[in-house]
Amino acid sequence: MSLIGRQVTVLGAGVAGLAVARALALRGAKVTVLEQADAIREVGAGLQISPNGAAVLQALGLGQALAAVSLRAQAVVLRDGLDGSAVLRMDLARLRPELGWHFVHRADLIALLLEGAREAGVSLRLLQKVEGVDLSGAAPLVRLAQGDAVEAGLLIGADGLHSALRMALNGVAEPFFTHQVAWRAVIPNDPTDTVEAEVHMGPGRHLVSYPLRGGAWRNIVAVEERRRWVEEGWSLRDDPMELRLAFAGFSPRVRGWLDRVEDVWLWGLFRHPVAQRWFRVLPGGAAAILGDAAHPTLPFLAQGANMALEDAWALAAALSGHDGDAAALAAYQAARAPRCARIVQAAEANARNYHLTGARRAVGHTALRLAGTVAPGMALRRFDWLYGFDVTAG
Repeated sequence: MSLIGRQVTVLGAGVAGLAVARALALRGAKVTVLEQADAIREVGAGLQISPNGAAVLQALGLGQALAAVSLRAQAVVLRDGLDGSAVLRMDLARLRPELGWHFVHRADLIALLLEGAREAGVSLRLLQKVEGVDLSGAAPLVRLAQGDAVEAGLLIGADGLHSALRMALNGVAEPFFTHQVAWRAVIPNDPTDTVEAEVHMGPGRHLVSYPLRGGAWRNIVAVEERRRWVEEGWSLRDDPMELRLAFAGFSPRVRGWLDRVEDVWLWGLFRHPVAQRWFRVLPGGAAAILGDAAHPTLPFLAQGANMALEDAWALAAALSGHDGDAAALAAYQAARAPRCARIVQAAEANARNYHLTGARRAVGHTALRLAGTVAPGMALRRFDWLYGFDVTAG
């Protein structure tokens, strides 16, 4: 189905929204992105773009832009959080070296996607807060907070965890608190540090850290199990002392990082179900969701942005490769839903493995050390299904 001249409205100018906007515009669509913010600001912190996500950026013509703003990772090192000793080292430099594994600031990824979208002819409209989406008429209708309404021939919801389009497609779904909270911070870093992701594992908690922006900065995400409820979202500031106290029993390397934290954000980790319905075809249009709007995931495999990139390519390819929206969108959901559900489940399992206590922790760490000695590539090969996948290969 030709997309040349087709009018497409995308909700949200995040990773998913900007990536799908460029993917569709490169195929000839006339794409408008509606973003509720008044500017595209430097928000968030570090992201990991694994080879499956890098393949999409390469196919979108943004591979060089990614290389310019990211660091190529050498390894992921799992460490005993209490004494800092290495438990398992996974050599990422050998993993699809033509694509690589990248550490990038979210703001830098958004900036390159925004530039790519604009270069492809995408129109961006700011201050477009969505109050709701109506799918009861002939075509999708977006109701905006300022009282306007936008009718869309093809509406794509890339509007995140609390997606208005997801709600219109699936109704209200109540997430549940996982009894885990996460802190996020960025601190100055020694640029000569190794370009590795370090996972420091402790009883009931873990901390992930890696360098950003040429090594000048270090990204920190720290997770603790707790019974107390914490609100979802990234906007809750916390006292850095709370973070230091939570990891007071960790190694000097971790405590040294946390001593340099000046600003920290805390949020509760909630488990959202993968959406049952990803699209609807109407007499005069169609609607579909992608990214966090379709399949929110916990951050324990660093796959949120990568799944969004895969979705963006898959959705654009399905729309251009099938006759009619019904066939295209059915093929899109059939291809993406099982893979995304598997990633969501794997991320949840990772959290449990990082937080082992007592005898299980000792046995688990010993098994990982032995595996790293006997078969050093085995741990990464377990995830070939994830990192070795290339959605752009068809």
